[in-house]
Amino acid sequence: MSVWSKILEAAQRAFDPEADAPDLTQECAPQAGDVGFTAAVIGLAAKMAKADGEATETELFAAAQVFRPPPGEEAQFRRVFNLAKQTVAGFDSYARQIGRKYRARPCLLEDVLDGLFHIASADGGVGEAELRYLATVAEHFGFSELEFRRIRATNLGPEINDPYAVLGLLPGAAMEDVRRAWRRLAAENHPDRMTQRGAPEEFVAIAKEKTAAINAAYARIREELAEPAESGV
Repeated sequence: MSVWSKILEAAQRAFDPEADAPDLTQECAPQAGDVGFTAAVIGLAAKMAKADGEATETELFAAAQVFRPPPGEEAQFRRVFNLAKQTVAGFDSYARQIGRKYRARPCLLEDVLDGLFHIASADGGVGEAELRYLATVAEHFGFSELEFRRIRATNLGPEINDPYAVLGLLPGAAMEDVRRAWRRLAAENHPDRMTQRGAPEEFVAIAKEKTAAINAAYARIREELAEPAESGV
């Protein structure tokens, strides 16, 4: 039985605001087969898709790109997403549960935010309501304002003249700190490491985009400071 079929079986309980929230207390790897985790994340995605008004087909398609239901189960996925969109309430509780359980795995929590950014961007841009929603989810996940600024920049691009945001630094940071941040983020977000660190395969494409943004920001800062390119990098 696929994860979507399992979620549909438990959908009334998982997405009914009158029922208990999904059980996220069991120790289990955050993989696609983890029904409780997947249900909670789909709830967050569906709620966010309505943050700026009404969820669109474009956003549903973007969610399918992130979760990638198996061939032949697209209709199942649509049913799960639409059910969550219609009945899920109190997204804060989903975000807090995920944040509490996986606080020691910030890379996984960042993957979830990356997926939400991808869905939010699907209709041509991310509005203020969606940004507020994403910032609140990030706060419940335990990310600081500076960390959220970095995650936002790697997904949406840095604000004008601020490549430092992509590296999670304030403008004017020392080159040593810039280099250290770049090396850490490039290693953490490299697509080849996604599987090793327990992230679902669905986020490999997003990791490639983030890695490109991280490298571009580092190259821009290095150029501005007239730093020579590093050999072997």
